[in-house]
Amino acid sequence: MPDTATPRTRPFYGTTLTHPLMLGTAQYPSPAILAEAFRASGAGVATVSLRREGAGGAGQTFWTMIRDLGVAVLPNTAGCHSAREAVTTAQMAREVFETDWIKLEVIGNTDTLQPDVFELVAATRTLTADGFKVFPYCTEDLVVAERLLDAGAEVLMPWGAPIGTGLGLNNPYGLRTLRERFPEVPMVVDAGIGLPSHAAAAMEMGFDAVLLNTAVARAGDPVAMAVAMARATEAGALACAADPMEPRDMAAPSTPVIGQAFLS
Repeated sequence: MPDTATPRTRPFYGTTLTHPLMLGTAQYPSPAILAEAFRASGAGVATVSLRREGAGGAGQTFWTMIRDLGVAVLPNTAGCHSAREAVTTAQMAREVFETDWIKLEVIGNTDTLQPDVFELVAATRTLTADGFKVFPYCTEDLVVAERLLDAGAEVLMPWGAPIGTGLGLNNPYGLRTLRERFPEVPMVVDAGIGLPSHAAAAMEMGFDAVLLNTAVARAGDPVAMAVAMARATEAGALACAADPMEPRDMAAPSTPVIGQAFLS
């Protein structure tokens, strides 16, 4: 029997994820539902915001719950609009969450939440020099990707579509080209995933994980959707590892005609 366990994907800064699904921790109906979504799906990473952590008892309760899930924690710099602001937020997050991992977000447009790639590269260079393991939220642009890698990033997180839209993979060609151009770089499709089919498509392209939040947190049944997303990422990863057939323009019979009886 073939091994149908989820294939191991490229490690992230030396760490192999327990599962290729990464989940955000905002917008859930309740902390209990958030925790159950993680447990039921087996998601390997929880992204957390310093702003979400907050101060006082509520913030400490949230952080305790996340630690109790036993998953890897990836703090982010959500809401930052400059390299300086992102660097400061990352340094604070390292102290609070006790990790060198940082999902680096530097937003350049408040309507589309598109990354400011110029500030992103600058912040990546500063943070890697300071010992951070940077996960930059970027576009699928090849030149931007190369600049981020030159700045010290060892992981890329291209968007599928604008954050929170659920539109899926807006530019499959660009994402596929990015994946093929840097075959050894761990990559996560981040933002815009709305359906399990979107997650599966990203994994089929050879991406190593998908990160989503709104599609699960705002679903009618967040726990069921988390499980659906987990199974979709597993299916996509298995399909990629199975070396899918190449599509073709012409029909080709799947049943051979040799040896068949012909009646006149």
